[in-house]
Amino acid sequence: MAYPRPRAVVSLSGGMDSAVCAALAARDYDAYAIHFSYGQRTEVRELDSARAIAETLGFRGFLHLTIDLFRRIGGSALTDTGIAVPKAPANEPIGESIPVTYVPFRNAHFLAAAVSWAEVLDAQKIFIGAVEQDSSGYPDCRPAYYEAFQQVVRTGTREGSIEISTPLIHLRKKEIVALGLELRAPFHLTWSCYSSTDAACGECESCVLRLRAFREAGAPDPIPYAQAIS
Repeated sequence: MAYPRPRAVVSLSGGMDSAVCAALAARDYDAYAIHFSYGQRTEVRELDSARAIAETLGFRGFLHLTIDLFRRIGGSALTDTGIAVPKAPANEPIGESIPVTYVPFRNAHFLAAAVSWAEVLDAQKIFIGAVEQDSSGYPDCRPAYYEAFQQVVRTGTREGSIEISTPLIHLRKKEIVALGLELRAPFHLTWSCYSSTDAACGECESCVLRLRAFREAGAPDPIPYAQAIS
């Protein structure tokens, strides 16, 4: 007799890290994807990627939410067309300072919606592909941030038992690629570029970190690039 598997909600952006996180969730849970269009430059491309990843991994549901507050607030190169997406810094390591691509307090909004849906679904876990190492240095990707949010969930939900899972947060990017290859995560469907939608620019921080990770993992990056930078 087959017993039903526990449920999990996955914050699925469509990027490399979230695809690996989604593959981990789909392995052990009946997974439900939540995806946000929030006025980011590549929102249509990211939505296509997230849908394709969820379908390929056999997710049970896909919730697409559109939120306008980040575009209206501005202050980030991802949502404000008046701020250019910069090239990755040449003279300092990526992550030494918080870049203009940081969307202020974005992950709190994503997590809040995911927790609400998890309560309705009676899901036990929320997966999010936050990464602290080899990252752009966003403050809402730090372990302490998720530990604090976990306490909010314990005190502010009906049962207080939903767990926020950040399985990639301490991994290097090359380790995430290696794990994704082991899990057969659909990297060919993912999108990480901050500015382009047809061919990844190869110059923004996200592209440079991704290209470096695949190179260090000894694997080819399967998405198209207009320009690849070492």
